[in-house]
Formats: sequence, structure tokens, C-alpha cells
Amino acid sequence: MTENRTSPVSEARSEPSRRRTFVNILVNTAVANLTTSYLWFALTFWIYLETRNVIATGVVGGIYMLLLALSSISFGTLVDRYRKLAVMRFAGLFTLVMFLLAGAIFVLAPDGQVARLDGPWFWGFAAVTLIGAVVENMRNIALSTTVTILVEPDRRANANGLVGMVQGIAFMVTSVLSGLSIGLLGMGATVVIAVVLTALAFGHLLTVRMPEEAAPAPSDAHGGFDLVGSWRAVMAVSGLFALVLFSTFNNFIGGAYIALMDPYGLELFSVEMWGGLFALGSTGFMVGGAVIGKVGLGSNPLRTMLLVVMVLGLLGALFTIREWGWLYIAGIWLYMALFPAVEAAEQTVIQRVVPLARQGRVFGFAMAFESSAAPVTAFVVAPLAEFWIIPYARSDAGAAALEPLLGEGTARGIALVFLCASALMILAAALAFLTPVYRRVSAEYARAAAEDRAAGERGEAPGMSDGTGLPRETRAGDESLESPR
Repeated sequence: MTENRTSPVSEARSEPSRRRTFVNILVNTAVANLTTSYLWFALTFWIYLETRNVIATGVVGGIYMLLLALSSISFGTLVDRYRKLAVMRFAGLFTLVMFLLAGAIFVLAPDGQVARLDGPWFWGFAAVTLIGAVVENMRNIALSTTVTILVEPDRRANANGLVGMVQGIAFMVTSVLSGLSIGLLGMGATVVIAVVLTALAFGHLLTVRMPEEAAPAPSDAHGGFDLVGSWRAVMAVSGLFALVLFSTFNNFIGGAYIALMDPYGLELFSVEMWGGLFALGSTGFMVGGAVIGKVGLGSNPLRTMLLVVMVLGLLGALFTIREWGWLYIAGIWLYMALFPAVEAAEQTVIQRVVPLARQGRVFGFAMAFESSAAPVTAFVVAPLAEFWIIPYARSDAGAAALEPLLGEGTARGIALVFLCASALMILAAALAFLTPVYRRVSAEYARAAAEDRAAGERGEAPGMSDGTGLPRETRAGDESLESPR
């Protein structure tokens, strides 16, 4: 990547032309996400089936989220400093190299050693795979900024819904392929498939052009880890940090899901059946994203997000209330159908109120902060479940105590964890409605929306909101975007 600090030179194109470019980038990112999720799901299935240890799956899932949290500030800094397509291409190439290295480790490991938790081959294989999957997430930050560049302001909520829909399709296909791949082909063949798909996505990305960004927007981002600049970018908009906190509510329960969702499913179904049934549940992701793409998120996306978080908590509390396979899959479907609204709401607010030159760091900061919640709960929940909660629930006394609330079954301990985590999530979202910052963020979004509508009436391009003809981030006198002194 070659840094260019000059102002972007936009090439005027029609809205349909910009939309076609966005669709190309969206589909390419979907293929990359599909491939990463495919290998990630397969790794999780493989680890549990080889070890039957929820600590192993919880630790690996927690490490993934922890690496994502630690690296997201750097990802956002790079997105602000460089052209978005250059960032995407770098991420695609890096992930391809990591997956190739993972395949080499799997092939070179002595027989039986790659699946031993106490050996270096297992952790080397898992670490390289996780690093490749984490870096691929840089593309998602860049994708969020391309929505700002290519999509009209009033259509961004719909575009973010389409992002959720496409990711849902990838998620659905991934769960089927991962279960079948591990069950029928094994881990080695799964890595080969992931390498091929990653290479194809990278090759296609080299053919994509985005003339709207001839160079990066002038930005005060510097170095490879601009934590101070990221914090300033977030705090520059009143209440934006609170928005990140609101979005984090969903990630607290996410840590419990990371640690225990697959073990729960694999207790009820075979790996091949679990992959297929999880794919059925994941169609909700596609449906939810499509609905947002059609109708948007309403006049106040933040209010929509908090209401959805409360409903998600209710679903998380109920879908394991009895050890019934159909209830689990139905709950997953409803959860997946609502989840895209949370992500789309946060992205829509940021794209509306944050200048493009700062959006990479803001999205990166949000990803870092929100991702850090899940590993904390995963690292805590997995050992608690393995050593105390699950043994207690399977004991005669524990089973008798839990039976009136959670019914009977071998996975009642996991159900108890879901119930408690979900109750905390509902309470946190309800309390958020009462805070002053909720009202401030809502008012800031309404003000920016009014400015963008006025700009549209003047015939200005996306991101313009005054009569100067300049994007918000390049207006004269915006000293916050000057180079660091």
C-alpha cells in the first residue's frame, strides 16, 4: 500500500454506476467472509470433536475475539490513511498467506500431534488460522466506509441491511459446508478449499475499480496504531462513545455463545446434522438483512437497536429453556433475523455523523471495544461451565433443582448460562433508554440527517451537507483534520 495524503479527487458517476461498484465490493467481501467463516467454523467443530472439551472451544473463540479487539485500532488507522481498495487487497493477500501456512503446519505435523491440546502443533495451527481470519476483518471496516463513499445518505441504512443479508447468506452456506467438510472430508481438505476460495476472492478484487476515491481523504491519522487519534475521533461527536457502549451490550452474551453454542448443538445433533440445522437457523440472518435493505431502520436507528437488543436477550433466555432441538433451531432463526439490525443501526449512525476521514478509526475503535467484551465472558464462562455449572446440572441434586425451570437433559448447565447472560443483557439495554447520552446521540443523528437532506435538495454528492460544495471532512477551517503538529 502506498500512502497518499492529497485530497481525494472524485470522478462524477451516476448513482446506478456507483451502486454496481458497491455490489461488486459487497459480493467480493461476502466471499472472503464466507471463506474465513468456513475455516473458522470447521476449526471449532474439529476442536470439539477431537477433544470434547468446552474449554478448548471457549479459549480458541476467546483468543479470536481478543486478537480482533487488539488489532482493530490498527485496522481503522490503515483504512483512514490508505485507499479502501488497497486496504482490502492487502488484507486478502495476508489472509491467503496465513491459510497457506496453516495448511503447511497441518501437513508437516507428526501423526496425531496436530490434535493434541498439550502440543505446539495444535496451537501453531490454530494461531495461524486465527491470525488470517482476524486480518480478513480489516475488509469489513473498509466496506463500511465504502458505503459512505458510494451510497446516498438516505439509502445507507438499506445498504447496511444488504451487507447483513449477504453476510447471512455466507453464514448459512458456511455452517452447512463446515459441518459436511469436517464430517466427510476432514480438516486437511477443508484448509485446501479455504485457500482456493481466498485466492479466487483476491484475484477478483484486483479487477475492481473505485474512481470516487482517487486518493485517501485528508486525515490526521498517523502511524500504524493511532489510539489517540481514534479516541479523539470518537469523542469529537457528542454521545458517540455511548453508542459504542450500547452496541457492546449484545457482545456480552456473545461471549457465552462463542463458548457454548456449538457444544450445545453438538450435544443434540451429529456434526453433519448440526451444520445443516445451524444453516437453517442462519437463514434468519439473510431474511433480517433483506428486510432492513427494503424498509430501513426508521427515523431513529439507535432506538431501533436498543429495542432489538432487548428482544435478542429474551430469545437467548428462552431458546434453551427445554432441551428440544426444534426450539433451539427456531430460537437461532429468530435471533439471526434480528441481529443484523443491531450492526446496521450502529453503522448507519456512524456513517451519518462522523466525517469520512475519521470513519476508519471510529469503526476500528468500535470493533475493538465491542470485541473485547466477548473474550472476557468466553474466558470466564467456559471454565465455569466445564468445571462447575455442567457437573452441577448433571448431578442428581442439580438436575432436581433446575428441572422446574429448565426441564431435563444433559445440557441443562449450558442452558442456565444462556438464561443468566440474557437476563443481564435485557436489563442493560432497558437502562440505556434512561440515559442522557441516548437523547444526545438521537438528536445528533436527526440534525445530521436534516443537513444531508438539505444537501440532497441542492444536488450535492453523498457526504456534502453545506453550500460549500466540499465534503464535511475537507471544509476549510476544520483544524481537527490537519496533520499532527
